[in-house]
Amino acid sequence: AVYFTELIRRGWVDVLLAGNALAVHDAELALFGTSLGVDLEAGMPVPGGHRHHMRAINAINRAGGIRGAVESGVLTGGVMFECVRAGVDVVLAGSIRDDGPLLDTITDISAAQDRYAEALASAGMVIVLSTMLHGIGVGNMLPAWVPVVCVDINPAVVTKLADRGSSQTIGLVTDVGLFLHQLARHLE
Repeated sequence: AVYFTELIRRGWVDVLLAGNALAVHDAELALFGTSLGVDLEAGMPVPGGHRHHMRAINAINRAGGIRGAVESGVLTGGVMFECVRAGVDVVLAGSIRDDGPLLDTITDISAAQDRYAEALASAGMVIVLSTMLHGIGVGNMLPAWVPVVCVDINPAVVTKLADRGSSQTIGLVTDVGLFLHQLARHLE
């Protein structure tokens, strides 16, 4: 999150396509310092922390969504916060597995696909970070001339996009945090 937010602040991110989970985990981290109840600094579960993701969802929804949470001061950091501040379009596509979901999540998958396609219409390059299903969906929507870089720690994920016909995809098997750190450093 540290390096991704840095890239957003510096203007390298034009649009963020994701699922409900990214926004929820980002809000939980910003509000409680945890991810699924685990303190990310200490690497240890927090007593009662298993409730943090639902508390984060409720806090964001009570504020009227992500933008409302930022504008009201409920959300003061993180990826979603930086996207709102930088005017980055965020499209969250829902699934039947989503907790909540956040008010910003498009739960009608056809409508979400249309919003993804609209957001990708002028894409000059796409970077897919640790999201096989959304990455495949995005890859299938792109014309062949749009370069795609797929980064994941799992080798099966980085090859799957090319295997499904997105031949313009370059796969990098590495830790996404390390990749973003190196990318942010290179783009300084």
